[in-house]
Amino acid sequence: MASQTQAAEELRTRTRIWLPILAIVAIMAVIGLFTLRTRPTSIRYATVTRQNITSTISTNGQIEPVRNFEAHAAAASSVRKILVSQGDHVKAGQLLLQLDDSAALSDAARAQTQVTAAQADLNAIRTGGTHEEVITNQAELSRARSELQAAQRNLEAMKRLQQTGAASPAEVQDAETRLKGAQTQVNLLEQKTGNRFTSLDQQRAESQVEQAKAAYSATQDQLAKSNVRSTLDGDVYNLPVKVGNFVNPGDLLVQVADLSRVKVVAFVDEPDIGRLAKGQTVNVTWDALPGRSWHGTVTQVPTTVVSRGARTVGEVECEVDNSDRKLLPNVNVSVTIVTSKHENVLTVPREAIHQANGKRFLLEVVGDNLVRRDVETSVSNLTDIEINGGISDGARVALGAYNNQPLREGMKVEIPK
Repeated sequence: MASQTQAAEELRTRTRIWLPILAIVAIMAVIGLFTLRTRPTSIRYATVTRQNITSTISTNGQIEPVRNFEAHAAAASSVRKILVSQGDHVKAGQLLLQLDDSAALSDAARAQTQVTAAQADLNAIRTGGTHEEVITNQAELSRARSELQAAQRNLEAMKRLQQTGAASPAEVQDAETRLKGAQTQVNLLEQKTGNRFTSLDQQRAESQVEQAKAAYSATQDQLAKSNVRSTLDGDVYNLPVKVGNFVNPGDLLVQVADLSRVKVVAFVDEPDIGRLAKGQTVNVTWDALPGRSWHGTVTQVPTTVVSRGARTVGEVECEVDNSDRKLLPNVNVSVTIVTSKHENVLTVPREAIHQANGKRFLLEVVGDNLVRRDVETSVSNLTDIEINGGISDGARVALGAYNNQPLREGMKVEIPK
């Protein structure tokens, strides 16, 4: 019993000691909380300034020639002679290389023979036969006509003699038979000479002539392609063959391009396609030549989108000045397209912009308070954004609190000195 009384007394003693301490701690906490609520929040800020602002799209692209000539092997052959080197500047019509054309020459000779033969057959049909046949037929027709005339005179003589009794009816009948035979022979020879061939025969012969000419033209084209000439003034930028190489039909022989201006095909992500327009300025850089840049313009905006790896892009065509000929076909480059540029406009850092209920606003520092200013925005780049009214030049706007406390309208703030 005594031990229980003693324990209770010790509890009351500890309580009397800790209650004042806890009260003091609570009072200090309340004072600290009130102090925190009334102490201004230190913030970062920016000043609304006027400057030029440019909106761009940055992406990658590939260099292609604007004007390009390339030759491919027309048939299986071998490279007989190469007259230029890669990097040479050549003129239009200049001979670049020669392929072995012995097979092509043989084919051309054979095709020429076929054209001559087909043309001779057509001429024979149009004139009634070959020259020898025509001469023979004309000679036979001349003899048959002479025979017809003789038979006619003989019949007339027999009829006169019959009237005087000097010729019998049988002799007259023989003369008539002879005349009929002579007339038949003349008719046959005239038909043979003038209508020996039908219109179908002539059409068939004309078709054979056209086929033979087409075959000959093909051999001439093959011969021409065996002697490769440039179709334009430009630089030999690809020469993948060497003398003695065997080439198959379609194999690439040489590529020539005017590299003073090149085409850049830039790959723009689908969300940015709507910002593109013809005539926009383009800046190109190449990792192989750091510090260098090339300039041009957009010449063709995308008309469709395509998949490129994990991206859905539109292909934008740009022409770029390459008068120093340093940009090479097929290399990969970095491309910056200037979609808009506004001069001497109000700008703030993008992080100063807030958005609520579909409206954009800034928090202006007025005295030691934050005041909301509704604004309209326009062009932006990676760091800044244009403001179209709602705040004045030189105003200070809040960016964020140093203690990461959320900013709000009416908050007391201070700007560290």
